[in-house]
Amino acid sequence: MKKQIVAIGGGVFHPSYYPKTAIEEYIIKLSGKQNPKICFLPQASAEDKEYVTRFYQTFCKLGAQPTWLSLFGRVEPTWVEHLLAQDIIYVGGGNTKSMLALWRAWGLDKVLQQAYEKGIILCGVSAGAICWFQQGITDSVWPMGVLDCLGILEGSCCPHYDGEAERKPVYTQATAVGKALPGIALSDYTAAHYIDGKLAHALSWAPNRKVYHVVAGEHTEIETTFIKEL
Repeated sequence: MKKQIVAIGGGVFHPSYYPKTAIEEYIIKLSGKQNPKICFLPQASAEDKEYVTRFYQTFCKLGAQPTWLSLFGRVEPTWVEHLLAQDIIYVGGGNTKSMLALWRAWGLDKVLQQAYEKGIILCGVSAGAICWFQQGITDSVWPMGVLDCLGILEGSCCPHYDGEAERKPVYTQATAVGKALPGIALSDYTAAHYIDGKLAHALSWAPNRKVYHVVAGEHTEIETTFIKEL
């Protein structure tokens, strides 16, 4: 069974984004099901209700069966079984450090490893992209810097590479001096699809958006496939 992760640099769940559902449709198709079960983990945004609503609106429109898991309110005793019964688990953006601390307190980090081994598709945007790697470049530590993450994927990851001015110099400098492992930089409206721990596809859904390898202070463009809203 394939073990798959889709890390998204930015550009989802908002009516002004272009196109609106390209990467979401891509993820749905990976499941091989018309109505896959997909669970949202919005802990990085402190479980912002508007964010949860946009998740439901997006994936209901695509015919999926969305749910979400709360770790702030009443936590259902069957949450582990629920997560491990999903086809897709989607992690939202926000404060990566706080999210990971909460996950580790609940043991959710270990459950996500089980889900990965089981073949459940793992994906997410921004905090939900970098969390799968050994390290991520994040503004949840200040000044912006390097955070140890789950380590399901090797190396480091930086989202919003072209969307926030400080991202590129922080990431390239961190790799140049050995503070960050070599890794991948994701512009907004791009994603990286990993299969069995290896980069299989670099994707974009807006013009001139790129994905890069970043090693020792230098970035190299990765061939990127443009996907359209279907």
